[in-house]
Amino acid sequence: MKKDYLIEVKKLEKTFYTGGVETRAVRGVDFKIKKGEFLTIMGPSGSGKSTIMQILGFLDRPTGGNYYFKGQNSKKFSDDKLARLRNREVGFIFQTFNLLSRTTVFENVELPLLYSAQKRNKKQIEKMVEKALKKVSMNYRSAYFSNQLSGGEKQRAAIARALVNEPEIIFADEPTGNLDSKSGKQVMKILQDLNRQGKTVVLITHETKTARHAKRIIKIIDGKIQDDYPVKKSIDANGKGDLK
Repeated sequence: MKKDYLIEVKKLEKTFYTGGVETRAVRGVDFKIKKGEFLTIMGPSGSGKSTIMQILGFLDRPTGGNYYFKGQNSKKFSDDKLARLRNREVGFIFQTFNLLSRTTVFENVELPLLYSAQKRNKKQIEKMVEKALKKVSMNYRSAYFSNQLSGGEKQRAAIARALVNEPEIIFADEPTGNLDSKSGKQVMKILQDLNRQGKTVVLITHETKTARHAKRIIKIIDGKIQDDYPVKKSIDANGKGDLK
């Protein structure tokens, strides 16, 4: 695998068995992601897009095929190594925010640092949290409890948490799904800015309007890739631009 590819999957498969019923969620998928890309994996509910994200983010293992991360086959990764990769290399942003409600914004954002095997002192942690909060313009809310925040503020706090360990790649699963249009635009602008700064961003969505903020779209239907193409012009958060 070439060094400029962060991710490569070959004939990727994921099959679930529930009550004796077999469900092939991902069916022989092949694609590559370059370091620094901003791409969307798009498809309707049940298409397999979130399952692919869970595999790429080391939350689940494939049942077939191969997944290479930085040139290494994930089949060889122990559970401990997968945990380290999730903590250090990957940042997740979810539709439901997944913040601890009776915990301050600062405490939510520092959680990945506390669970990291890398030992840091209090001043180092404070500096990293403040840096992440500043990137999403949430440093003024650091002492607020998460249940005191608006939906847009919750998602920005969640993005800061995803960024605090300075991961290689950000996975955003329907990040605007619970937001009003103004907050949704703010979140998409943050993701675009992060990509311009060199972060690899993978957006998971069922909405074409959201998908076209990226520079490339992979369409998934019934666990298979139906199309994979560059967006002619990546649009800004105000909806300006083109789509193939």
